[in-house]
Amino acid sequence: MGGEPKLNVDKLGALGEPKSLTWLRKRVERMLPKIDLPDLLFEVNAWTGFLDAFAHLGDGTTRMKDLSTSAVALLVSEACNIGLAPVVNPGCEALTRARLVHVDQYYLRADTIAAANAALIAAQAEHREVLGRRAARLGGRAALRRPVRTVSAAPSPKYFGFKRGITWLNAVNDQVAGIGQMVVPGTPRDSLHILDALLNLDGGVKPEMVATDNASYSDMVFGLFKILGYHFSPRIRDLDDQRFWRATMPGVETGSYGAVEELARNRVNLNKVITHWPDMLKVAGSLVTNQVRAYDLLRMFGRDGRPTPLGAAFAEYGRIAKTEHLLRVVDPVDDTYPRQMNRQLTVQESRHKLARDVCHGKRGTIHQAYRDGMEDQLGALGLVLNAIVLWTTKYIDAAVAQVHAEGHEIRDEDIARLSPLKHRNLNLLGRYSLTASTPAAGALRPLRDPDAPEMDEDDDGGQE
Repeated sequence: MGGEPKLNVDKLGALGEPKSLTWLRKRVERMLPKIDLPDLLFEVNAWTGFLDAFAHLGDGTTRMKDLSTSAVALLVSEACNIGLAPVVNPGCEALTRARLVHVDQYYLRADTIAAANAALIAAQAEHREVLGRRAARLGGRAALRRPVRTVSAAPSPKYFGFKRGITWLNAVNDQVAGIGQMVVPGTPRDSLHILDALLNLDGGVKPEMVATDNASYSDMVFGLFKILGYHFSPRIRDLDDQRFWRATMPGVETGSYGAVEELARNRVNLNKVITHWPDMLKVAGSLVTNQVRAYDLLRMFGRDGRPTPLGAAFAEYGRIAKTEHLLRVVDPVDDTYPRQMNRQLTVQESRHKLARDVCHGKRGTIHQAYRDGMEDQLGALGLVLNAIVLWTTKYIDAAVAQVHAEGHEIRDEDIARLSPLKHRNLNLLGRYSLTASTPAAGALRPLRDPDAPEMDEDDDGGQE
């Protein structure tokens, strides 16, 4: 039974031809080093220094000895939802319960987590060649059950049965890095809150496209996204019931719409938009400067089930953007746009799978009773996810370079589809060793032999 393993030429392609995407994914996945979560965080910190963002609440310094060790312990505790007991070590000053409670109270908070996240987002942007050049961004949700009583939870039979829960709403960019997040009660429509998350990003460039899964796609919502410079791209469930609109400037003659002439039977009332345009710009300014929340604004735009005059103007403006979106979705010739939307939403779901695997303690239920505590815990989870994505991305880069060095021919488009959400090599269970064991400066851990016996093939470890 010895010797080199046999390759299935039917799946891999004939000798001399480029290898298949399946072959590349499996080979690269087998090459990723096995690592424990604390070691991963220490190594990413050696690359980026993201833990330096955890400054004291009072004087803004980080002079505490071995602060990085305490911070890693707390991030593992919060992200894995396991509490302090598994990471406390009375024999180590940085890991005593009193020290961890102090660091948690004065160092880990929303603004320091956001600053640490910004460092990881910037580092992830340097690996665009590995992840491809997708320009779109997306927003999505993860529903989390709350077994404790709190005003921040709401019922939702679909997700929680007879229990209550919260939604962890987050925005993920085209490089699979989480760039913004917020906690909302229950499971409301995504778009009513995702705009607030997008206007308060931790880092990265401004999104160009916001893809959501069956979000609230009213005309008014499209108008708000449009005036703020976002291309809103929700997956629309009831396409047959949607209306297509044509916009004609007053006094301007327009020609025929050709094949879509029958679709464009409804007309946008641009006079409403022109009349209320100055007020619409003021609304946009108020949103950008955080003077008002988009969720509250949308509720104010309706009165007794009917839109206010300003709300009606936003609805008319949004019909233009919504029609453009619908035309690209139903385009019978070019399906690039819907495929891009689906790809982005698949990435989001894969990232949520990784989040569920990381947040495994207490059966994945959140026990924080107060909103600030929930946001800090889920902020730590998002930070750890970004660290995992960055670490995996860098080692994917090294693995691809080695595959090239071995003389294998692989396509650039296949390299772009390699997912940094693979995590079969990541150990999240057992004892947590919180002693930094990072390679020498500038070096990476040795890659594994891809032809060595591997773990259970049924565990996909997060498939994009």
